[in-house]
Amino acid sequence: MSDPAPLRGLRVRVTRPAAQAAPLVAALEALGASVFAGALIEIAPPDDPAPLSAALRRLRSFDVVVFTSANAVAAVVDRLAQLGLREQPRALAAVGDATAAAAREAFPGIETVTPPFDAFHAEGLLAVLRDRGAAGRRFLLPLSDRARPVLAPGLRAAGAEVEAVVAYRTVTAAGAAAGADCDLVVLASPSAVQAWTDVVPAEGRRVPAAVIGPVTEAAARAAGLPVVAVARPSTREGLVEAIAAWARGLAPER
Repeated sequence: MSDPAPLRGLRVRVTRPAAQAAPLVAALEALGASVFAGALIEIAPPDDPAPLSAALRRLRSFDVVVFTSANAVAAVVDRLAQLGLREQPRALAAVGDATAAAAREAFPGIETVTPPFDAFHAEGLLAVLRDRGAAGRRFLLPLSDRARPVLAPGLRAAGAEVEAVVAYRTVTAAGAAAGADCDLVVLASPSAVQAWTDVVPAEGRRVPAAVIGPVTEAAARAAGLPVVAVARPSTREGLVEAIAAWARGLAPER
């Protein structure tokens, strides 16, 4: 019989705010982990909000608004409110289920396209948008200042007209180094990988890492972090399963 608490005795650093990470924290604690949750990165307004404001004033001129994170959804909603605009997008596209849920909550009733369950990343969304016919269509991409150059060039290569604007900045959070003396760090984005390697001492970079998908995995490996668990699919449940499998493999050593 497998151990029902494979994480017993392990200290896990979850690198998201405690409120956002509550379901993940609960799932890890149920498996026996001691969890410290705290943000590595914080969201800040763009240095220049004018491009986003200008695009949102023409929101209905775009065929599809493409969201790559729930933070982008929140940034757009906030900016629309600041501008006093009530326009709704014609259609939405989202990189995964969590982002799609945020988009549907913000813009109820608007069609939202997502990639398949096993392709929750920018490349997967690009493939779906190409398959649905990108040529001649107008796309608005409200992005992070650290967004990977995947969707905009890919859509343009497919014949689309793309307006990519910075909707928010990611900055290292105060107190980000707290909890670095852990047995496992959980990273959910390339920005989190960058923040972790920026703030932890050298020994922190040797802490085993669990990541939520192939894009974050690639960023973590490129940063030299020892990746021991990768969520497949890229969901909270997939992440917990991957961490549990890794921990069960450690059982003889613990």
